[in-house]
Amino acid sequence: MAAPEGRPTGGEGRVAGKVAIVTGGGQVPGPGVGTGKATALLLARHGASVVLVDNEPDRAEVTRKEIEQLGGAAVVVAGDVTVAADAERFTQAALDSFGRLDVLVNNVGVSRPGSILDTTEDSWDDLLRINLKSVYQVSRFAIPAMAATGGGSVVNISSIGALRAIGFAAYSAAKGGMISLSQEMAAAHGPQGIRVNVVVPGSVQTPRTQGAAEKLGQDLGEIQKTAAAVLPLGTVTHGTGWDIAYAALFFASDESSWISGQVLAADGGASVTLPAVALASLRQRQAG
Repeated sequence: MAAPEGRPTGGEGRVAGKVAIVTGGGQVPGPGVGTGKATALLLARHGASVVLVDNEPDRAEVTRKEIEQLGGAAVVVAGDVTVAADAERFTQAALDSFGRLDVLVNNVGVSRPGSILDTTEDSWDDLLRINLKSVYQVSRFAIPAMAATGGGSVVNISSIGALRAIGFAAYSAAKGGMISLSQEMAAAHGPQGIRVNVVVPGSVQTPRTQGAAEKLGQDLGEIQKTAAAVLPLGTVTHGTGWDIAYAALFFASDESSWISGQVLAADGGASVTLPAVALASLRQRQAG
């Protein structure tokens, strides 16, 4: 399969013969590529068959068609990642379509800004349900299927908010909980050959980034300039969905076969800068 446009080719077949579920495998309209779509395309390009999960299947169909145009195999399954019956169907679709399951990428996420004083109880519950409960629901059906064929890899996509204050209290709490849950899963299911690792994206340019900026009434270019001012790599490049996808590919592949329970930040160096600087910039933007 051809390499994604603008990204390095690298080796081929890093996950050849594997079957992967990618939640949030579709993409909202807008410039750039989302982390779910990028991960699905990259896994397929390296030989995996992919089950694309999305609550809006038309969006996932776009990803499926691109995978098939590149010579890969993919199916779309519509459903809600927080509902047990739907989560069970995702794994069954992998078994029915491709005969096994080796990789699960929990990629679904929804964010809203605000402190705990700004967050209603309904919004708090909603964000923890979508961002954290979804990992529990999908994983508890996927893990037995992976264990039945000797093991597999779960890759959970968290957020820099799990490590640093960013002004998104409920979202950050859920994404921080994802890291703790991942470590519990790694310890509990390692004897079954299941590896569980976490990718922590920093500020990356995706279609959702554009939408979030518009909702806040802010200019995306100005937000990126602010990020560049506090990120070690911010003046060199900006992160995209492909950066997260390549991290997920590493954890999905046998190259990371002796790695579990770990957290990899793909954040342009945000996790080594002073969080107070970034938070002050965020508060200034929100106040303005």
